[in-house]
Amino acid sequence: MYEQFNSQLLSLGRNFADAAVKAQGLTLEGFERIAELQIKAVESHVNATSAFWSEAAEVRDFEDAKAIWPKGVQLAKQSAEKLYSTGQEVIGVTLKTNEALGKLIKGSLEATNETVARQVGAVKKAASGK
Repeated sequence: MYEQFNSQLLSLGRNFADAAVKAQGLTLEGFERIAELQIKAVESHVNATSAFWSEAAEVRDFEDAKAIWPKGVQLAKQSAEKLYSTGQEVIGVTLKTNEALGKLIKGSLEATNETVARQVGAVKKAASGK
């Protein structure tokens, strides 16, 4: 009786550990992808901003300032659009990661249920045989 109980606990513990390792891997993949998206967005923004400011540093009179003004507005517009699109991509990655985690948990629960049912059946068979 104790052996069967111990084997059930070991099986459940093994299933839990396997699921936890897989979940950690999925989560880390998601974080890695999100960090990559954000780093690319920051890099793009820094490059565009530094190009704008290097051009703005050469402004010496009002006419030059009037000429550079539309470029500043365009930079702000592009930055806002990039922020929005990066946010949407991050949400997409988060949703995909959550879906994968949900499938993993569902599969783990189903496997655990099958294992427990199999072991309970074996115990019933052994008990009825005695």
